Amino acid sequence: MDGGQITAVLIVAIIMIGSIVRAKSGYGRYGRYGRHNAGVNDQEHAENLRLRDEVKDLKERIKVLERITVERENSLAKEIESLRDR
Repeated sequence: MDGGQITAVLIVAIIMIGSIVRAKSGYGRYGRYGRHNAGVNDQEHAENLRLRDEVKDLKERIKVLERITVERENSLAKEIESLRDR
């Protein structure tokens, strides 16, 4: 190994050791608290919670509408079959 290769290996080793120390101490890629709380104030946090609740409610409504649609299709198919049997 010549001097340039040894230098490259030492730089990589120093970076790896530094990354391990950062991870062990709680500092990740985005700081101490991570990406989740970076730059989010209380008002934005409350808005995020409200929007999550709204999305959850909308998903439940979609499930109900899908169930109604499937039930109507099944009942319509049953009525057609009963008319064919006559």
